[in-house]
Amino acid sequence: MWSDGESEGLQTLGIVVVVCSSLKLLHYLGLIDLKDDKIEDELEMTTVCYRPEGLEQLEAQTNFTKSELQVLYRGFKNECPSGIVNEDTFKQIYSQFFPHGDASMYAHYLFNAFDTAQTGSVKFENFVAALSILLRGTVNEKLRWTFNLYDINKDGYINKEEMMDIVKAIYDMMGKYTYPVLKEDAPKQHVDVFFQKMDKNKDGVVTIDEFIESCQEDDNIMRSLQLFENVM
Repeated sequence: MWSDGESEGLQTLGIVVVVCSSLKLLHYLGLIDLKDDKIEDELEMTTVCYRPEGLEQLEAQTNFTKSELQVLYRGFKNECPSGIVNEDTFKQIYSQFFPHGDASMYAHYLFNAFDTAQTGSVKFENFVAALSILLRGTVNEKLRWTFNLYDINKDGYINKEEMMDIVKAIYDMMGKYTYPVLKEDAPKQHVDVFFQKMDKNKDGVVTIDEFIESCQEDDNIMRSLQLFENVM
């Protein structure tokens, strides 16, 4: 069951899930101690089919240092030798994080958020750009990224159908062993709470401005956005 703080709005859980699950992917792909003396000066790209942009360019485009990008790329290449992750692989990775639930639908939505060009694949650049925002971005950047995840049809608004899809995906991913006592109408209740809080003008949709304003007014959300700022 949710704690009192979490029950105030599923949007808090959703944002935490975004960051936590992305962080788990980061660890799965081989994040190691950045003090490792064996880190070499350049990215190792000799065995991949796709080669990412130059190290200096990625360093300029993200909030990661050269050494951090080297570590991230080694892990990425280790798990994805082709240099590209497709959706099926992405789903397989997430299924390992949530063995008591079905993470496939949430992984689908998250994959689409990583796949900004909608090409059906996630390159190393896409991966580090999203992690840069989630781990090192400003509050506004993190909230905009999360809004984009919830805005499934990318029309600039979050409607109740989209939010219900996200909520159900989170419930399915957590599974019955994580939340064994849940009422059948719990997803709808959380969506109603979300819109009651976020839909400022009560027009049935949540805009990016309404989303950011409401999140900034919520202490739980603000704390959740700061949890992983120093993980690397």
